[in-house]
Amino acid sequence: MFCCVKPRLTAFSLASSIITNRQKKSVCATSADSAQMEKNVITFVTGNAKKLEEFRTIVGNELKVTFVSKKLDLPELQGEPEDIAKEKCRLAAQDIRGPVVTEDTCLCYNALRGLPGPYIKWFLEKLGHDGLNRILDGFEDKSAFALCTFAFCSSPDQEPIIFAGKTDGKIVPARGPTDFGWDPVFEPDGYSTTYAEMDKSVKNSISHRYRALSKLKDYLLSTY
Repeated sequence: MFCCVKPRLTAFSLASSIITNRQKKSVCATSADSAQMEKNVITFVTGNAKKLEEFRTIVGNELKVTFVSKKLDLPELQGEPEDIAKEKCRLAAQDIRGPVVTEDTCLCYNALRGLPGPYIKWFLEKLGHDGLNRILDGFEDKSAFALCTFAFCSSPDQEPIIFAGKTDGKIVPARGPTDFGWDPVFEPDGYSTTYAEMDKSVKNSISHRYRALSKLKDYLLSTY
């Protein structure tokens, strides 16, 4: 004749059960915390120290987000500014495998129907500041506008969101420090100084980068 004997719950087995349950809860909590931390870390794709400095100054400390910067070797794209920005951000998100912000800037001469536009980096490298000014020697119209396009992508499988900012001005002979792109040749409307000559606090309140980044900041405040 057989009978079933119910095993006794010893102090050791009870303690082991409690520890195991605690470990499971700890693993779940750690995974959740890790996911939240990953969501709240956004990579700003840039290798430009000056851009990063302005970015952090304009964004401030209101966002519950940690920004880290990283330089990526992305392909040089051609096309319209918004199309370039979207594709660049999409490629960056695939590389980072997480939330990313990318930035593209254009300097557009109205007399040249928008050129150099997104190709200003190469124009500056080849022609220098004086060359950027001399391009318009044969034109009376010296007006131009600076365009900044930020793109945000929350993950590789999401469509990038675009935030653009524009500041009107004119092209002038280079004035001021020459350590930040084409700032010395762009004089915004309503001012008698170039971007390069301006106090940083003034520039960061009127610039194309400020206008675009303010829109991005508002979006992130509403979603994070």
